[in-house]
Amino acid sequence: MNFYPKRRRMPQVMIVSLIDIFAILLIFVIVSTQFRKEQPAVTIRLPESKRATTAAPKREPIVLTISKESQLFWDNNPVDIERLAPLLKQLVLQDPATFFALNADRDAPFGMVMRVLDGLKEAGVKGSLTAFMERPK
Repeated sequence: MNFYPKRRRMPQVMIVSLIDIFAILLIFVIVSTQFRKEQPAVTIRLPESKRATTAAPKREPIVLTISKESQLFWDNNPVDIERLAPLLKQLVLQDPATFFALNADRDAPFGMVMRVLDGLKEAGVKGSLTAFMERPK
């Protein structure tokens, strides 16, 4: 006869160790996140390059974006092509080491790209211009 039946313990999940793991994962995600400058909200398809190399800029570039419809944007702000050269000239006079980048849609008219490049040269921008390209998948 069994006068003292064994009681089965209810299964328990140890939450303390799970909280520690969650805290470590949270710290890892926060530390490994890269904070990037917000890109313009213009949808463009970039041209592809098989031999392009990536250059790490010393500071954030001023991004000139040309959309498929020949619209020109300075970071997020639309700019008229006739006003581009005077704006750039004023900026270059203030800081000659200003870094520019060109972000043009694959279907953007080449004439518009050339007008932007002419505006850069007219403003006195020297050196090479960084262009953003997609890598083939």
